[in-house]
Amino acid sequence: MKNFSLKESNSPRRVFLRNSSALLGLPLLESFRGSYLSAGEVKTTTPKRLVYMGIGWGVTHESWFQSKAEKGAWKELPKGLAPLSKHKKDLTVIRNCSNNSTHEAHWGSTFWLTGANQFAIPGQGFHNSISADQVAARSYGLETRFNSVQLGTNKANGQGHGNGLSLAWNHQGKPLSGYDSPMRAYSQLFSADDTPLEVTQARFKKKRSILDTVMLDAKYVSKGLNKNDRDKMDEYFQSVRDIETRIAKEEAWIDVPKKTPSKGFKEPQKSLDGYQEIKVMIDIMVAAMQVDATRVLTYRLPVDSLITSLDATITGHNMSHYNGNKPRQAVSENRDRALSELLAYFIDKLKSTKEVDGTSLFDHICLTFGSNIKTSHTLKDCPVLITGKGAGLKLGHHLVPDVERMPLCNVWLTQLRGLGLNVESHGDSTGIIKELLA
Repeated sequence: MKNFSLKESNSPRRVFLRNSSALLGLPLLESFRGSYLSAGEVKTTTPKRLVYMGIGWGVTHESWFQSKAEKGAWKELPKGLAPLSKHKKDLTVIRNCSNNSTHEAHWGSTFWLTGANQFAIPGQGFHNSISADQVAARSYGLETRFNSVQLGTNKANGQGHGNGLSLAWNHQGKPLSGYDSPMRAYSQLFSADDTPLEVTQARFKKKRSILDTVMLDAKYVSKGLNKNDRDKMDEYFQSVRDIETRIAKEEAWIDVPKKTPSKGFKEPQKSLDGYQEIKVMIDIMVAAMQVDATRVLTYRLPVDSLITSLDATITGHNMSHYNGNKPRQAVSENRDRALSELLAYFIDKLKSTKEVDGTSLFDHICLTFGSNIKTSHTLKDCPVLITGKGAGLKLGHHLVPDVERMPLCNVWLTQLRGLGLNVESHGDSTGIIKELLA
């Protein structure tokens, strides 16, 4: 079985299957625990993960937020978060969070994770600094194939400046590129290092699966696994197969001209736009964490394409300016519900995906969902929702700190410290949020 190896040259804790055109990382397994460790190394702890999902143009204030007077443990979630009701004990919304160092609402995604002052350098029209995810990546990326993974979209995406694909900014305040489609993210995750994207696309058009190219080795490896590990492998392979199936369907329709439907009929969606694109990206994020390819991910969610996939025709920018316009507000509320459904789907997968020690991915992740504006062009009281038990934060609450315009970076600082990172400050932070500590 010459294609199979228990070690990668750059990491002693990876088990993977590889041939000339495919590289498939495997989940951490009980049966191979000894193979993850270098000589004399003690048993490792389950790794922590950090994920940020940024939504452009804020949320619908009237339906996403609860009254500030109703603080404390959730009794009932607001209408915009209702699809998350079964997870209400595992999510917290934090109020009064603002990015106080910028006044540019159109660049919300740009400063969301940095808290930078755009005019910090005299004579320079634009300045940014390191984003919270990259602070974590400095430490968390030392033992993974990718220091971090940035996901975005090549569709119309709403807010941003100079960084159309990513929420991430490096220590020099420069934008980091991201994978702008499920196919690109999948190709980077599962194709061999030297396999061009075009080769992966051609493989899908011929209905040849990357998983098929390593399945013989996978079957050989499975013979030596215990039942828990075999179940875990089967679950992982099925999730990869599902991702491939959806991407392959999109590829199959690339060169097919669209027909003009008869009057009164809407042409069905045949590509991974909006809602379905986000769902596949979530599956890819879970797969990446399951094999420990990375422990830090950001996803700049699509805006306009999501709205279109929900049968609306206005832009995210115009949607955010509803200001009493009922049709526009209805689009905004519908978008919020769809995103809550997708976040519930993500949490379901995190809770059902098991680690080698029997815990779940959800037990070791800190996941943030939010935006740098509230609604319209309002830069204060930005939506911030956190979930996951990885940072030891208080969940199941509507937190309303007694500080108006509290820096968003106080949330990021509290998370980073909760994840065990020795960070003195971040961006314009003024300290940790004690009410957020469990």
